[in-house]
Amino acid sequence: MIFTIDRDVLLNQLLIIQKGLPNKTPLPILYAIKFEVYEDHLLLTSSNTDVAIQVLIDDSSLVIKKTGKVAIPGRYLIEIMRKISSQRVEFALIEDKLIVIKADRSEFKLRLMDIEDYPDIDFLDLDDPIALDSQLIKTIIKETNYSTATNEKRPILTGVNFKYLDNHLYCVATDSYRLSQKNVKLRTHSKTFDIVIPNRSLDELSKILDTYNNDVELYINPNKVLFKMNKILFQTRLLEGTYPDTMRIIPTEFPVIIHFNKEELLQAVERVSLLSPRDRETNYNIIKMSLRPDSIVEISSTNNEIGDALEEVIPASDVTGPVIKIAFSSRYLVEALKSFSSSEVTINFAGEVKPFVIKGNLDQDLLHLILPVRID
Repeated sequence: MIFTIDRDVLLNQLLIIQKGLPNKTPLPILYAIKFEVYEDHLLLTSSNTDVAIQVLIDDSSLVIKKTGKVAIPGRYLIEIMRKISSQRVEFALIEDKLIVIKADRSEFKLRLMDIEDYPDIDFLDLDDPIALDSQLIKTIIKETNYSTATNEKRPILTGVNFKYLDNHLYCVATDSYRLSQKNVKLRTHSKTFDIVIPNRSLDELSKILDTYNNDVELYINPNKVLFKMNKILFQTRLLEGTYPDTMRIIPTEFPVIIHFNKEELLQAVERVSLLSPRDRETNYNIIKMSLRPDSIVEISSTNNEIGDALEEVIPASDVTGPVIKIAFSSRYLVEALKSFSSSEVTINFAGEVKPFVIKGNLDQDLLHLILPVRID
């Protein structure tokens, strides 16, 4: 196996492949990147059992002198490619045990892993795809993924539920303390589906989408989903189990409705939370929001050990409903506000101990819900 290639071309693809390498694994072979060198292209593959990634390289800078297959230790290879400054690099196989990498006056010899040990990655059969705009997928991830659970008490909640029904794609995430829901009307697709994609997989997919601006094709089966982006395949396992019916916890009647300038509210909440006490269960900063009879909103925190903070916020327009006092995690509200594109948001209160719902004037398809904490 011998080939030469532009260093930047290879490094850019390796940085995508890197997202499929494991941090820890009982299968050491998965620390390797599988290189398959054909007569006119390279195939690079990585897998960590949750995610599998494959990229095809057929760049004009690629010159293949001899074909072959090898398993190269991934992290060492990527660090070498990062550090070398040569524009062209040459890879040559020696006695099936060493890969020699030459770049100008630099030469590296890496011991190969046994290519026979590398598992066959079964990418989904490519038929009947769902086409989604790459920026839409990025937006869905940005607006929902942060609301997934981080602990494994209920594994199903560590993913985002993608449900397609009647030309609508409903994307929901919840950690049981808050909820994010995105509802998108799609180009017609006949098959319905109801899947849960792990939050870590979505994080890695979002990073790959930073450099990709075309439609993404989705292929789904009961156990995994494949995202096809031109010459990149990104496949992830799906979470098993039934996602909870979240629609029933979203209130439908709101006696108190307050409109805010998003940035003013966000800054006030961030300042007040500097001194706020932490909730024992979630370890998040708890603040209070009170609507006064004069329609001014007070945001406050009381910390017996450190001190108090108080902000007055003037609503953006007329307030609907009576006075109310409610306490909740400042982090939940900050993260929800940051996900909106809108300049104005509306907080809809169902009661002092009921979940409240946040919507944006420009984000008609997005909803966030936060559960309050009881005030002693």
